[in-house]
Amino acid sequence: MTLKRLSSHAGLAPASLPRRLGAMLYDGILLAALWFGVAVVHLAFFRLLLGVEPRTVGADSLQVWSLRLLLLIATTSFFLYAWSRGGMTLGMQAWRLRVQTPDGYAITLRQGLLRCATAWLSLAALGAGYWWVLIDTKRRSWPDIVSKTTTVHILAS
Repeated sequence: MTLKRLSSHAGLAPASLPRRLGAMLYDGILLAALWFGVAVVHLAFFRLLLGVEPRTVGADSLQVWSLRLLLLIATTSFFLYAWSRGGMTLGMQAWRLRVQTPDGYAITLRQGLLRCATAWLSLAALGAGYWWVLIDTKRRSWPDIVSKTTTVHILAS
């Protein structure tokens, strides 16, 4: 598979923590809308096709676990699709950020999956994986380090 060279820009710099958090906030709003749509379709499937009423569902039921799995798949797909198209989600575009390989190529599917898995761990550790940007000399987060990618701020177009 041929890697896609991302468009060159006059200036790139390592992404700062405030920019990353801003992009995460924007993408979080988009994900909330996506999750709402997935949940509505999921609920309709169980209610209309299987006859399961939401009031009869326990926390350990198939309906709850299948919804969790669908939300995880939808979230991962959202990021993988955006990163494969040009290295940016909509939130990243607004904050002029891009994920790429250190030499400026689009990330691979494997790198994207590693980024997603490490992002969940970073968030579960109370955001430590993202606070790491303040410590690392190259301003890398845990997802950047594990996936061997970099998140850059596009300074000029």
